[in-house]
Amino acid sequence: MIEVRFHGRGGQGAVTSAELLAAAAFHGGREAQAFPFFGVERRGAPVQAFCRIDEKRIRLHQNVYEPDYLVVLDDTLFSSVNIFEGLKEKGVVLIASKKPATDFKAPKPSQKVFTVDAFGIARSVLGKPIVNTAVLGAFAKITGLVTVDNVKKAVLEHFPRELGEKNALAVQKCYDSA
Repeated sequence: MIEVRFHGRGGQGAVTSAELLAAAAFHGGREAQAFPFFGVERRGAPVQAFCRIDEKRIRLHQNVYEPDYLVVLDDTLFSSVNIFEGLKEKGVVLIASKKPATDFKAPKPSQKVFTVDAFGIARSVLGKPIVNTAVLGAFAKITGLVTVDNVKKAVLEHFPRELGEKNALAVQKCYDSA
């Protein structure tokens, strides 16, 4: 089973990212689940969402404590949250950031960190720096867990007409830049 933990701030779409990743995995013929972790968070407060992907039915229903992958929608979270907590020995981290990956040091040498300027891509395509869909394109390229076409299919199903098309374009551009 593959486990992914998303980190973002309230209102950034971490929950939507997890749901879209699960839908993309489902379109690829896999089982998937996505769910948020909510406490007393409010807009701008740190939030988490989770996604599990497997070839067989997923019976586990709890938070992801030892993720294979981390997706970070806001690099400022590193100053207030232990993002790397529980990351598996050979875990992979994808950060939406203009900074190079070398600016983010993983706790273990076997863990890999990638960055993508999802903010710049989202701003140019959507007109707003909303990275939750765009970053999934880079995730598809880096991990190979889902195809970019299945991510775009999930996005087009989730968002109406023009908004869906723009988000699918942002996904593709992040995929191409990863």
